[in-house]
Amino acid sequence: MASGQTVGFEYSEAIGLGYEPGVTRRDPSCVICVDGLFHVWYTKTPYGPSGYDATVWHATSEDGVRWDETGEALSRGAEGEWDEQSVFTPNILVADGRFFLFYTSVEKPYTEEALNAIGVACASSPDGPWVKYAENPVLGTGPNGSWDSHRVDDSCLIVRGGLYWMYYKGRQMGLSPRETRMGLAVAEQPMGPYRKAPENPLIEGGHEVCVWRQGEGVAALVQPNGPEGGTLQYSQDGIQFHRIAEARPPQAPGPYKADDFDDEPTNTGFEWGLHIGLRSRPLPFLERFTCLDLAEDWHQSD
Repeated sequence: MASGQTVGFEYSEAIGLGYEPGVTRRDPSCVICVDGLFHVWYTKTPYGPSGYDATVWHATSEDGVRWDETGEALSRGAEGEWDEQSVFTPNILVADGRFFLFYTSVEKPYTEEALNAIGVACASSPDGPWVKYAENPVLGTGPNGSWDSHRVDDSCLIVRGGLYWMYYKGRQMGLSPRETRMGLAVAEQPMGPYRKAPENPLIEGGHEVCVWRQGEGVAALVQPNGPEGGTLQYSQDGIQFHRIAEARPPQAPGPYKADDFDDEPTNTGFEWGLHIGLRSRPLPFLERFTCLDLAEDWHQSD
């Protein structure tokens, strides 16, 4: 990819998941394909734009354009459980023939100072039923004063070197959402334990996390917040990222996972997916995006 290039995208309707009066759909997971059927999970609430009073829903598609909403996949926890307030920002991992649905919750009652944590549920089919891990949450906020002392959220997973790499966003207590950064936690098993990387934070900026396997390394599309916002980044080792190009990214994109979570994938890249549509509508909805500019060898140029 030539220096100074800006990565572009085009947008089209995700039929069945588009704008609906009074309903919010947001935070789509990565899209996976199982037996010829595409699957996606997302945050849904029947009122208002907030994700802090929501549950996780599921939809399927034969072509990635027309979607059927199948229903709620993951509900709030019972009274007194860590996730009773809300379950939101889902993402998916496929490993050992099973499906792992990662999600975020926040302390109840929700306030601006409430802490987040990330949990996981498991199923033998993308259709569920989903069983929440008894040892949830699997990732919590850091100690006072650390870069992720207030928020850990928006997990995005890859498989690399026999390990499960969970990229996530973090924010320090007292900072604004525009001061969000990206970090990494790694585990030997899908349900953890996840250990935060000593190099954290990895990227200074962004808000939603979008990473994928690109060639032998890892790529990240960084949302337009912070000093590294609005960029496409690449890392050969998955830790040290550097800027490849400018980008006007989709909002909270969930790309189609062409690599099928293979440890040594033969099919990598970033071609299409779903994101949050906001244009000219009062509440968020889901929309399809297509990436226009990423060639197979883009990461070989700085």
